[in-house]
Amino acid sequence: MNQIALRRLINQHLLRPAQHTSALNTSADVVAYLGAMQAQEFAMAKWAIGLRLPGIREADVDQAFNSGQILRTHMLRPTWHFVAPQDIGWLLALTAPRVKKVNAFMDRQCGLDTSLFNRANDLIAKVLTGNIYLTREELATILNQHAIKASGPRLSQLMMRAELDGLICSGPRRGNQFTYALMAERAPNQRQLTRQEALAELAMRYINSRGPATIHDFSVWSGLTVKECTEGITLNGTDISTEVIADQTYFIKTNQTMLPAVDFTQATFLMPDYDEYGMGYKNREAIAHADLTGALAYNRMIVVDGAIAGSWKRSLKGPGVILDLQLNRPLSAPQRERLLEATQLYSQFIEKDVAPGEANFLNKVASQAPPL
Repeated sequence: MNQIALRRLINQHLLRPAQHTSALNTSADVVAYLGAMQAQEFAMAKWAIGLRLPGIREADVDQAFNSGQILRTHMLRPTWHFVAPQDIGWLLALTAPRVKKVNAFMDRQCGLDTSLFNRANDLIAKVLTGNIYLTREELATILNQHAIKASGPRLSQLMMRAELDGLICSGPRRGNQFTYALMAERAPNQRQLTRQEALAELAMRYINSRGPATIHDFSVWSGLTVKECTEGITLNGTDISTEVIADQTYFIKTNQTMLPAVDFTQATFLMPDYDEYGMGYKNREAIAHADLTGALAYNRMIVVDGAIAGSWKRSLKGPGVILDLQLNRPLSAPQRERLLEATQLYSQFIEKDVAPGEANFLNKVASQAPPL
């Protein structure tokens, strides 16, 4: 395994060194450690947390989300992220201005301007005050009743702007429906950071949890400019170091220069859509196996010994789950066994048995890609 992928696996808590005791014990710990986790695919975002907390169940992550221990909102880039309540304010203050610039064209296409955004925000604040949680559709009805057209892309832009303005964030789910809450009520104990403090904090969170990483990796992930990212890293002084690997300069946390003893075989898992192991970087070649050809995808990948080995799909069927695994490179017999174990870990997380006949897929896998 190449050393870049290996160190990223360790820093992302996807690979646990021998005799290593993790400081991450809850869903909230994982989210805070990573700073923010891409989360538009809710079920897969929960599994991304589960991968980093062996033994946790999907119901545990649901409970953390519904109780407000982790929140979901738009930040960094124009998409949803999980974020810790104490971090949501300073992260929005730092990254929302650039997301608004990205959204400006669509805002104009939808006929939205500052006056309309302010009217919508005032109304939303009024109806949610007092720990009231409403769905997007319920808020749309209220906005339409007050002569603010809210449907389709226009509604999406209105809701995203309210999130970027720090007015609303996720509330508890109502069944399978998402609700919105006032951010001030959902996250009353936010940290207050200056812009420089926020830049330094975000740089350290990113490099600590995702290094080795380049300045362009950090920029693409954070949505900030290269200049801003460079400033954030510089503000950390000697706590962040550089290392040249294959003629490329990478940033690492200074105390992460030595690799601990690890069992490489732990790095076999079903990677969720938009997992930070793929989406956390501009250049993702470190996780592409040498035999992998064609266009690389990074969503719902099968990862074997730290590198992409195929893709997977799931279908929930009553009390069980059907897993469709497609390999794009040959695996050894031990690797196929570890992949089988990885499917069982996912099965345990969602507390659904793999459907009869699906668990024993080794013959199917062998037929797709002959063993080494």
